[in-house]
Amino acid sequence: MSTVSAVGPVSTVALFARLKLQLLAGNLRGDLQRRLGFIFTLVMATGLAALGFFLMSLLRLAPADIRSSLVIVAFAFFLFGWMIVPLLAFGLDDTLDPAKLSLFPLRTRTLAIGMFTASATGVWPAAMLVVTSGALIALPTGPGGVLLGVPAVLLQFALCVVTSRLITTSLSSALRTRRGRDVLAVAALLVVVLAQLPNLLMNRDFGDPEAGLHQMAAMLRWTPPGMAAHAIADGGLAGVAELVFLALVVMALAWLWIKALSRALVTPDASTQAASVRKESGLVDRLVPDGPLAAVVTKELKYIRREPRFRVGWFSALVVTLVLSFSLTGTAEGAPGQGVPIMITTVGALMIALQSGNAFGIDGRSLWMNAVTFGSERSLVTDLAGRHLASALVAVPLLAVIAVGTGLLTGHPAAIVPAMLSGWGALGIGLGVGSVTSVVLPYSVPERMNAFSGAAPGQGGQAFASSMGAMLGIALLSLPFVVPLAFGLLWVSVVAPFYGLLAETLGRRLSARIGFARLPELLAAVSKAS
Repeated sequence: MSTVSAVGPVSTVALFARLKLQLLAGNLRGDLQRRLGFIFTLVMATGLAALGFFLMSLLRLAPADIRSSLVIVAFAFFLFGWMIVPLLAFGLDDTLDPAKLSLFPLRTRTLAIGMFTASATGVWPAAMLVVTSGALIALPTGPGGVLLGVPAVLLQFALCVVTSRLITTSLSSALRTRRGRDVLAVAALLVVVLAQLPNLLMNRDFGDPEAGLHQMAAMLRWTPPGMAAHAIADGGLAGVAELVFLALVVMALAWLWIKALSRALVTPDASTQAASVRKESGLVDRLVPDGPLAAVVTKELKYIRREPRFRVGWFSALVVTLVLSFSLTGTAEGAPGQGVPIMITTVGALMIALQSGNAFGIDGRSLWMNAVTFGSERSLVTDLAGRHLASALVAVPLLAVIAVGTGLLTGHPAAIVPAMLSGWGALGIGLGVGSVTSVVLPYSVPERMNAFSGAAPGQGGQAFASSMGAMLGIALLSLPFVVPLAFGLLWVSVVAPFYGLLAETLGRRLSARIGFARLPELLAAVSKAS
């Protein structure tokens, strides 16, 4: 690698592109699950590229003002996606973190060229470029539009890559810290909520969709993506001027990126700094007698407080249910029924309970320290009881908040108590089912602290099967009280918490019997390298 800095930019691009392709091809030399995952990704990207190119080209049949507005919005959406998605993958893709490459004997500009090439090489960047190329068919009204279209598409692609790299590099130091990952997790969820705002407004009959599209396009018209789309449609001197300005914007962003990269390569890693240690005492010490149960509860509450992935799950359940409540009010079909708060709160309980579907994965290799103390099934039952109790201490009041919010937003305050009781019942069922899937389909949780990471490489199949199995099991076991509630028998909700507690107890005992018998396999599954 020491000779890389001595070669020209073309050779550097070729070298890094070849290295990235070799890394991608390495997935085909892994185990069967990794091969299937790579093939699935390749097929998915190819299919979306073909579909996107077809739909973009099909805009040719629409009126000129509509197709121009749609392409402007689409180009802006692509840029927005490149700004957000790499942040969510930070910690999972080593090429996004300049600290991973800081020890290489490369000059900053050479490293920037290599990182740009790594970002532009792959199935998803290629798919995005193919979809964007559909604008060459949709927009041009003459030869000038076609001639300007090729550099416009390339500049749009370069704008997306450079902007993405500038953001990830500038935030790389913060994203390595726990506080930075927490902020990212919350910000990403807020972005998802804001992305649903147009849909919510249309459901509530706020204006004409076509007029809203033109207004949005008018706001985005003078942004760099809007200029790229307009240059293709214009095809004249105005389009040339817009492309020149766009090229200057890309160059300015590239210069800022190189400056941020130079600073990031010499900035100490804040995530390695020592943290303060404080003695934990509080509610658990007063409510739970000292012993194995209290130790597990305390440990799990620390996980919930410190682990960003847990907070994403809790916050997602709260936000999604409240958004659903808002979207179902004031629609053209009229006010929602009394069963809607119950249904939404049950969905929130399902989202919360799914976090317990891989209870031992978060422990990873350290699970062996617990396993050596499991002298009987009863010990494993106690461990699972502590995990469930810790989850309930957070989930029970959170479901109460969801029930109150959904009941008020949907205009059915009388349904708050039945919704709350139903949510608690679904939570108990979810904890019982999750304990079973935790020992039947365990998998490793990546050690890289990313709030949006799921399973370790090669274990995506287990994670998907575990989630689907848990959702199916919770749905089936919830039918005995959900169906009567749907028909207006609200008194059944009184039985729901006791039914959920029974399901949790039986599921916990069943999982302890299965897990104790296959403890070595459980340890091996959650200890795989991530």
